[in-house]
Amino acid sequence: MEGDQETVGRMKLGSEGFEVSKQGLGCAGMSDFYCHSKPDSDIINLIHHAIDKGITFFDTADISNEGLLGKSLVGIRDKVEVATKFGIIYEDGNSEIRGDPEYVRAACEASLDRL
Repeated sequence: MEGDQETVGRMKLGSEGFEVSKQGLGCAGMSDFYCHSKPDSDIINLIHHAIDKGITFFDTADISNEGLLGKSLVGIRDKVEVATKFGIIYEDGNSEIRGDPEYVRAACEASLDRL
C-alpha cells in the first residue's frame, strides 16, 4: 500500500447536506497555548499536507491559533471547513467564561477576521 497515494474520504455532517472530511485536524496543539509549538512554517506545511491528503475539516479556537490557521488558508479558504470556539477569556493569569450576546458577536467577528 502506498500511503502517499491515499486520501481521506468525505461524509455528510448533519441533515442539511454539508460535507466534511471523515477525519478532521485539531489545531490546538499547534500553538504555544498548550505546549511549545513548532515554527509557523512547519505548521503551515503540515496544514497544507493535510489538505493535500483530503483532510479539509479543521478545529480551532480563539484562544489558541485561529490566526495561524487563517494565515495557512490564504488563497484556499474555500476548499476547507473550519469549526472554532470561543467563550473563555484569559487575562492576567485568570480565566473568565463569557456568553453574553455582545461578547458572542464580538468573538464571532474577531474569529472571521483571523480566519
